[in-house]
Amino acid sequence: MEAYFQYQRVQQAVQQHLLELKNDCSCPSYTVGSPHNTNCRLSIHHGTPGKPPPTNSTISGDLILVGWETQNDPLNPVNQSTSRKLSITVLVSLIALAVTAASAIDACGVREYSEYFQVSAVVGSLATGLFLIGFAFGSLFSGPFSETFGRNAIYLTTMLLFLIFIMASGLAPNIHGHLIFRFIAGFFASTPLSCAGGTVADLWNPVEKAYAFPVYAIPAFAGPMIGQLIGSYVPTTLGWRWLEWIMLIMGGAVLALVFLFQPETYGNLILFWKASILRKETGDERYRAPMEMKRESLGQRLKLSVYRPFAMFYSELIIILVSLYLTIIYIILFTFLEGYTYVFGEIYGISEGLTSVCWAGMLVGILLVSCVVPVVHSWTAKAYAREKSSPIAPEMRLWYTMLGGAPAVPISLFWMGWTSNPEISIWSPLVASVLFGFGITTIFIVSYMYLIDSYDTYSASALGFLVFTRYVVAGGMTVAGGPIYQALGVQYTLTILGSVSAVMAFVPYLLYIYGPRVRKNSKYAVNINTG
Repeated sequence: MEAYFQYQRVQQAVQQHLLELKNDCSCPSYTVGSPHNTNCRLSIHHGTPGKPPPTNSTISGDLILVGWETQNDPLNPVNQSTSRKLSITVLVSLIALAVTAASAIDACGVREYSEYFQVSAVVGSLATGLFLIGFAFGSLFSGPFSETFGRNAIYLTTMLLFLIFIMASGLAPNIHGHLIFRFIAGFFASTPLSCAGGTVADLWNPVEKAYAFPVYAIPAFAGPMIGQLIGSYVPTTLGWRWLEWIMLIMGGAVLALVFLFQPETYGNLILFWKASILRKETGDERYRAPMEMKRESLGQRLKLSVYRPFAMFYSELIIILVSLYLTIIYIILFTFLEGYTYVFGEIYGISEGLTSVCWAGMLVGILLVSCVVPVVHSWTAKAYAREKSSPIAPEMRLWYTMLGGAPAVPISLFWMGWTSNPEISIWSPLVASVLFGFGITTIFIVSYMYLIDSYDTYSASALGFLVFTRYVVAGGMTVAGGPIYQALGVQYTLTILGSVSAVMAFVPYLLYIYGPRVRKNSKYAVNINTG
C-alpha cells in the first residue's frame, strides 16, 4: 500500500517538474507529450536542475538516462529522514525475526510430534534441519529477483508463500508432508536474510551503517531464541500444531505491517517508475532508467548468482575465513536446540518448558550488543572525518568483535560446559549463555558488514556463499546435535566447541592487521587502506 502511494508521489513530482519546465522553457512551441522538443528536455542527464540540458545530453543510441534531479532529491530513499529510515529498517528486521523464529520453534515440539507420527526424535528434528537447508537454497535466488522487481515485491511475495507453507506444515497428515512443507517454507523464508543487506545499503551512508545495520541484525539474530521462548509450553498445552499456527499469526501480522507501511527502497526501481512516467507524459520513448540499460537477462543473473559465490570461494581468503567463522557459530547455536535439553534438562532436572525458557539468557546477551553500538558509531564517524577523501576501510567494521565479542564465545562455552553441574547453581550456565549471546551477535554483525564493504559490487555473491554454507551445515547439525551430546556429554561437547571457537577468535584480529594486504591481491575485493 505504501509502495503504491510512493509511486503516486513519483508521478506527481514528474508532472510538477514538467509543468515548471513548460512555464520556464525558452521554446514557446514546447508542449508536454511532444517527443521532438530536444531543446526543452528535462534535467535528466548532465543538465542543471530545473533547466533544459543541452541537446547532446544523451547516451549511445540517443537514449536519455533518467537520474535523480539533485543530490538531495526527496524521491531518493537515502534522503528520507533518519526516523523514517529507522522505521523501514525495523520493519525489515521484523520479517527476519518472524522467519528465524519459525526456524527454531519446531524444536520445542520434537518429542510431541515424533510420538504423534510414530517416528524417532532424530527424524523429528529434521523439521528444523530441513527448514534451515531451505533457507540455504532460497538465499541463492532472492538477490537477482529483488534487483529486477524491487525489494518490496520480493518481501511480500515470498513472505506470503512462506506463510502458506507454514500453514501446510501445520495441517500435514503425515511426517513426510510435514518435512517437505517445512523445507519449502524455509526456501521462501530466506529473502530477508539475503535482501536485508540491500535494503540497509539503499537507505544508509557508510557512517550511519555502523548503527543502522545492528538495528536490523539484533532482532533478526534474536529470532531463534524468541521462537524457543514462544514455544516453551505450547506443545504440552495446546498441541504441537500450534507451533505452526503461532508462527502463521506472527508472520501474518508482520506481512500486514510491511504491506501497509513499507515503501520501495531500491533506487533503480524508483528511477524505472520515473522513466516510465516520463515516457507516458511526454510521449518520448528515449527516456530510460539505469536498470533498463542492463544487458543481462534475469535468467543470466540468476545463473551468475548461483555460480559466482562458489567460484569466489576458491580464491577469496576473506570469504573463506568469515564463512568458516560464522558457520562454526551457527553449528554451536543450532546444536543448542538439542543441547539445552542435556545442559539444563538432564543435569538440573527442569521441565521441557523451562528448558526452552533458558534461551532468555542468550536473548539478554543479544540485546546487550546495543550498548556497544554508540561506541563503534562514534569511532567510525571520527575515522571517516579524518579520511574524508576516501571511503571507510572495511576493517573498521571488525570493531564489534574486537571489543570483546570474539573472545566472549569460547569463554562462555568453557564456562557453561564446566559449571553445568547439579552442585553448582543453574545461574552459572545461564549467565554464561548471556556472554555467548553477546559474542555470537557481534560476529553475525561483523560478518555481514565486513563482506559488504570488502566486496562492494560483488557483495551479493559473497553473502550468498556465507548464507548458503552456514545454513546447510547448521541444518545438518540440528539432526546430529542430540547424538553428539549423548555420546560425549555436556562438558566434553562444549569443550570441543569452545576450543574450535577459541582458534577462530583470532580471525577478526588477523583480518584487521592483514585484511588490506589480502584485499589488495584479490580479484574481487575493494582496495582501500585502513585509516
